Amino acid sequence: MADNTIVAGQIILGLKTLRDHLGCSLHEALDAYVARYEVLRRERPADFTTSHEEYWANFYS
Repeated sequence: MADNTIVAGQIILGLKTLRDHLGCSLHEALDAYVARYEVLRRERPADFTTSHEEYWANFYS
């Protein structure tokens, strides 16, 4: 699914992937992205190369 793009910090590509996969709105894709990000951050913290703050810097929704 979008796990690789989420871990890589490719937010826009991850949102597009989720929209295509789930057939949902952008808002719903963002909700799904954030929920999956939180799971991955908790379960695979070593896979992330940036802090939570750095990850979301310059992304405004």
